[in-house]
Amino acid sequence: MTAIKHALQRDIFTPNDERLLGIVNVCKAGKKKKNCFLCATVTTERPVQVKVVKVKKSDKGDFYKRQLTWELRDLTEVDAKDASKENPEFDLHFEKVYRWVASSTAEKNSFISCIWKLNQRYLRKKVEFVNVSSQLLEESVPSGESQSVAGGDEDALDDYQELSTREEQDIEGMMEVCEYAISNAEAFAEQLSRELQVLDGANIQSIMASEKQVNILMQLLDEALGEVDTIEGKLSSYEEMLQSVKDQMDQISQSNRLIQISNTNNGKLLDEIQFLVHNMDLSKGHIRALRDGDLSSPKGIEACINGTEALLQCMNVAFLPGHDKLMAVKQQQELFTELRDTFARRLTNHLNNVFVHQGHDQTSTLSQHTMELTLPKHSPLHRDLLRYAKLMEWLKITHREKYEGLSRTYVDYMSRLYEREIKDFFEIAKIKMAGTSKEAKGKFGLHGSSGKLTGSTSSLNKLSVQGSNSRRSQSSSLLDMGNMSASDLDVADRTKFDKIFEQVLSELEPLCLAEQDFISKFFKLQQNSSVPPPLQEARESDGSVQSRMPPQAEHRHSLSSDKDMVRLMMNKVFQSIETELNSLIALGDKIDSFHSLYMLVKMSHHVWTAENVDPASFLSTTLGNVLVTVKRNFDKCISGQIRQMEEVKISKKSKVGILPFVTGFEEFAELAETIFRNAERRGDLDKAYVKLIRAVFMNVEKVANESQKTPRDVVMMENFHHIFSTLSRLKISCLDTERREAKHKYTDHLQSYVINSLGQPLEKLNHFFEGVEARVAQGIREEEVSYQLAFNKQELRKVIKEYPGKEVKKGLDNLYKKVDKHLCEEESLLQVVWHSTQDEFIRQYKHFEDLIGRCYPGSGITMEFTIQDMLEYFSSIAQSH
Repeated sequence: MTAIKHALQRDIFTPNDERLLGIVNVCKAGKKKKNCFLCATVTTERPVQVKVVKVKKSDKGDFYKRQLTWELRDLTEVDAKDASKENPEFDLHFEKVYRWVASSTAEKNSFISCIWKLNQRYLRKKVEFVNVSSQLLEESVPSGESQSVAGGDEDALDDYQELSTREEQDIEGMMEVCEYAISNAEAFAEQLSRELQVLDGANIQSIMASEKQVNILMQLLDEALGEVDTIEGKLSSYEEMLQSVKDQMDQISQSNRLIQISNTNNGKLLDEIQFLVHNMDLSKGHIRALRDGDLSSPKGIEACINGTEALLQCMNVAFLPGHDKLMAVKQQQELFTELRDTFARRLTNHLNNVFVHQGHDQTSTLSQHTMELTLPKHSPLHRDLLRYAKLMEWLKITHREKYEGLSRTYVDYMSRLYEREIKDFFEIAKIKMAGTSKEAKGKFGLHGSSGKLTGSTSSLNKLSVQGSNSRRSQSSSLLDMGNMSASDLDVADRTKFDKIFEQVLSELEPLCLAEQDFISKFFKLQQNSSVPPPLQEARESDGSVQSRMPPQAEHRHSLSSDKDMVRLMMNKVFQSIETELNSLIALGDKIDSFHSLYMLVKMSHHVWTAENVDPASFLSTTLGNVLVTVKRNFDKCISGQIRQMEEVKISKKSKVGILPFVTGFEEFAELAETIFRNAERRGDLDKAYVKLIRAVFMNVEKVANESQKTPRDVVMMENFHHIFSTLSRLKISCLDTERREAKHKYTDHLQSYVINSLGQPLEKLNHFFEGVEARVAQGIREEEVSYQLAFNKQELRKVIKEYPGKEVKKGLDNLYKKVDKHLCEEESLLQVVWHSTQDEFIRQYKHFEDLIGRCYPGSGITMEFTIQDMLEYFSSIAQSH
C-alpha cells in the first residue's frame, strides 16, 4: 500500500499541487468487484482545499487516473455500518449516497479517522459520523497499519509552521546580501554558521561585563532592607497606641446600638398604638347615630349608614397576635358589640313596623274604588325602603338571624297585600272578559273576589248538514264556524278577550320584575354578579377578629344561595299569581275554546321576553308553568274539533254540498294565520294544522261513503276542491303535501264522476261498443267482428238510429239537469264539470268512430250527429240554463 501511495502522489497529486494524506482500497457494494482507491488530499496552496478523489487503474495500461472528485465540504454523513463489529462496508453521503466495501476494516477505519481529522482541522463542518467508534474520532493517529498509511505525512503536516511576515523579510534580506545563497546553499549555510558563532561570543562578553553592576545592585538591596526594618518598628509602636483608641470606640458603638434598639422599639410601640387608636376609635357622632339616630328621616338614615360602616370597619380590624390581650381593646370590642346589638334591634323594630303597616294598607284595593284593569304601583314604597338597603346589607353581615327574620316579615305581610290586589285585579279581568259583571256572575258563576268558576260547560250542539240556526255553545268548534257568518262568530268578542288577556300579562310583568329587582337590591341578594365579595373578617369567640378572603367556590355557593332565596321570596310574595292566571285561562277557554289560540300566542311571547331578561326569574318560571296549561288547552281544543268531525251526521234527504267542518277548517285557518302571524310558537300551530287536515280528509271520505242522496264522487270532488282552494289561497307551507293531495283527489273524482255520468245519454251505444271491444279482446280479428250475429252491420245501424241528434241533445239536457241537481251552488263547479263532460263525450265519439272504421271497414256507417253538432248541443244547453 505504501508503494501505491507514493506512486499516486508522484503521478497524480504532485502535478496538481496536492498532498495525499489518506488512502483506502475499495470496490462498490453489491456489484461486480472492480477495485479502485479513495484518496483524501489537501492542496499545498492557500487557502487549503480538502478533497476526496476516486482513482482507478486504466484499462489500457499499467497507470492510474482520476475518475471522480468530491469536495470534503459537500460531505454530510459518514456511515461505518457497525461500531462494535468488524465490517469493511461504509457509506459516504455527498449529493447522493455512495456505498463502498474496503479491502480491510483497518484501512476503512484509518480512512474514516483521516476524514475526521481533516474536517476538524480545516473545515469545522457539521459532518455526522454514524456507527463510528469513539476511539477513531480522536486527534492522535492510531498505531499499526494506519500509522504506515497516513502517519508520516500527518506528523509533518502537524509540525509545519508558517513563516511570519518579519521572518520572510529577514530571510529575503540575508539572501540579497549573499548573492550565492540560492546557487551555493552550502556556502550560504557556512556563512550563517560563522555569523552565529560571532553573536554567541558577543553575548558571553556582555554577560561578563555586567557582573560589577550586579554587585552594586545587591548592596542597594541590603540598604533597603535596613530601612524596612526601621519602618516596621515605628508601625508596631503606632499600633499599640491605636489599640487603646479601638477599645474606647467599641464601647461607644455598643452604647449607640442599644440606643438604636430602644428607639426602634419605641417607634414600633407608637405605630401599634396609632394603629389601634386609628382603627378602633369610633367618633361620638357615629355612636350617637347608632344609639338614637332617626330612622325615618333621610338625614338620620344617612347618619346611621355612616355609623354602621364605621362600626363594621372597627369590628373587622385585623389584629396582630397579642392585641386581643389588651384591656383597652377588650373594652372597645365590648362597646362595639353593644352598639351593634342596640342598632340591629332598633333597625329591626322600625322596618317591622313599616312592613306591618304596608301589609294592612287598604287604600290600594281595586274593587272598592275603580273598575280599571290596572295593578297598583309600589314604586313609592320601594323607593322609600331602598334608602335602608345599605343598613340591610350591614344587618346581613352582622346579624344574620335578624336579617332573615326581617325577610320573613316582609314576605308575610307583602304576600297578603299582593294577594288582595291580585285577586281584585283578576276579578275585574274576568268581569270584563265576560262582558258585564252581572252577566259574568249569572252565566259563569263568579262569586266574590276569589274569581273561581262554579258554572258547568254545556254540551256541544251537534249540527246537521242542512246547517241549523242554533247559536254556538260556550265552546266553539269547526262545525260552528262552518255554519255561521263572520258576524255570528263575534270576532269583536275575541278581539276584546285578546286585549284583556294582553293587558293582564302586561300589568303582571312589570309588577313582578319591579318586586324581584327590589328584593334583590333591598335584601342585597346577588343575581348576576361576577365580582367576588370584598374582604370579610370573622369574629372569634374571644372577641378577636380574623381576616379572611372567601375562596371562589364559597363565592359561587353564596351566589347560588342568593338566587334561591330571591326565587323563594318571590314564590311566597306572589303565591296567588299562578292560581289566578290558571283560573282566568279556564274562564277564557270556557267562554270560547278558540281563545286558547290567542292565549298561546300572548303567553309564548311574554315567556320569550321574560327568558331574554332573566331565564331563572320568578316571572319566567311562573309564565312557563302557565304556558304548559295554555298549551294543554290548545291541544284539547284541537282534539275536540277532531272529535266533533268524527261525530258529524248527514241528512239522507238533501244533497251534501260543502261539509260544515270543511268551511270551518277554512275559517279556523284564516283566524289562526291572523293570530299566529310572527308568533314564537308557530310550530304548535303547524302540528295542529296537520292533525286537523288529516281529520278533515278522513271524515270527508267517510261522509262521501255514507252519502245516499249525493254521489260519492261529487262529495269528494266538491269538498277537496274547496280544501285545495283554501290551502292555495292561505299558502300554509306546512300543508303543501296536503294541498297537492287535495288537488289530486279533486281531479280524480271529477274525472270519475264525468265518466260515470256519460253512460246515460248514449247507454245502448255504449253497451254495443263495449261488446265489440270484448270480442276483440277475446282474440277475434277486428275486421271479422262484423260477422258476429250480435254485432253485425245491421245491429250497428239499428243502435245508431236510436240516437239521432235530437235524442242526443235531449239526453245531454237531462244529464245537465242531473249534474246541476248533484252539485252545490257554493262551489260553482257546474261549468267545470259540464266542460269536462263535453271533452269526455267528444273523446268517446272519436273512439266510437275509430272502432267503426277498424271493425266495419267500407260499410259507410257513421253516427247520426257530428262533433260540431255536439259542440252546439253543449253550448245551447249551457246557455239555456
